[in-house]
Amino acid sequence: MVTDNPDNSEVQTPEEEIQKQQHELVALSRVSAALSGLWELDAILRVALDTMLDVMNGTIGGILLMDEETQSLAYRVHTGLSTRYVEEMQIGPGEGISGRVAESGKAILLEDISADPRVARPDLITTEGLKAFISVPLRAKDAVLGVINIASRTPRRFTTSDLYLLHSMGDQLGVAIEQSRLYERLRKARERYRQLAQQTLVAQEEERRRIARELHDETSQVLSGLALQLQALVDMAEMSGTQDAEFISGLKKVQSLAAQVHGDISKLIADLRPALLDTLGLIPAIRQYAETSLRPLDINVDVETIGVLGYLPPEVEAGLYRWTQGAIGNIAQHSRAKNASIVLEHRDDELLLTVSDDGQGFDVSEITDIEPNGRGRGVFSMKERVGLLGGTCSIDSSPGQGTNVRARVPLSWHDEDGKNKGTGSR
Repeated sequence: MVTDNPDNSEVQTPEEEIQKQQHELVALSRVSAALSGLWELDAILRVALDTMLDVMNGTIGGILLMDEETQSLAYRVHTGLSTRYVEEMQIGPGEGISGRVAESGKAILLEDISADPRVARPDLITTEGLKAFISVPLRAKDAVLGVINIASRTPRRFTTSDLYLLHSMGDQLGVAIEQSRLYERLRKARERYRQLAQQTLVAQEEERRRIARELHDETSQVLSGLALQLQALVDMAEMSGTQDAEFISGLKKVQSLAAQVHGDISKLIADLRPALLDTLGLIPAIRQYAETSLRPLDINVDVETIGVLGYLPPEVEAGLYRWTQGAIGNIAQHSRAKNASIVLEHRDDELLLTVSDDGQGFDVSEITDIEPNGRGRGVFSMKERVGLLGGTCSIDSSPGQGTNVRARVPLSWHDEDGKNKGTGSR
């Protein structure tokens, strides 16, 4: 093994050489295992650094990554270095040893870094007492994403074997860093999409509320008055002894039509924004919708709550209500069920909403996409709606065994946010 002896040129026996190669292969295997078994970049870098220090009998080292915005190198993980050194040793491409390695993509080996005129912060190097130093780039394709630094506080000569080992690890870590950044960009893009879609849904609910209010306050009231006036005219005509049966029949038809339109408008208002959702809360609104949708089809429905729901943000109430509407709609249209149940449970860190039926069920594995005839649209829209709340949607069903759909929504808001806001579960 390599030691801190500055004269590291002694010839190794074949057994020692084989042992050294085996140790290096084990080190590469450990890093590969970390890359395949870990998702957190810092954990991968930590395993890699510890492995490199172990195989090189070192105690000082670190991995610096290039910040994409500032284009400067800074330590991400380190061992054996002071806090001051780590915090102040932030350099750009071409500056100091690490900066030159990042700019050129070529490794640099030094027996005594404190005597090298190219260092960026000689004061920090002296204070830290660093001597032997090796810096290797972390590359992904043609880009250098960072550097690995291994150092010693005594002069020593790093070997070409050390260099090859660090290069091999550096190439693996470069790929890991690139993947981590791609995942982070994807995560941020998804979060932006989720926030935008959520804002869109909130805006839709606000617009639904506005339209429902205007229909109720204006159109519905006018139609109600019209129906009453027509009924009064019918009554007056009949009381006056009018013999024109055709005229009275016409009045009755117009009055009936006005009453029918008024009923349709009232149903439209309830579909746009149920009044109970704003006045009494989520559970009463769900119960009313379930009963009016399923009982006329001779489907018994039971609505239950477990735990105290407390405050729910308006977007969560609206999202869960619309999700439940979709589940109830599927029961009404496809299930052929006799019984259905809706359970909303408040757990420590999440809400669990379950809608079940004892109907004919279906093969969930067959729903892989939205078909041209629209089959599958309801399932995917339900999953999307819950996803916008940061939750998940699962479906358990099989032919002849009924269906269970579940929505899990994390409790990511604070109770104090709910003071004087919303109406929760009432």
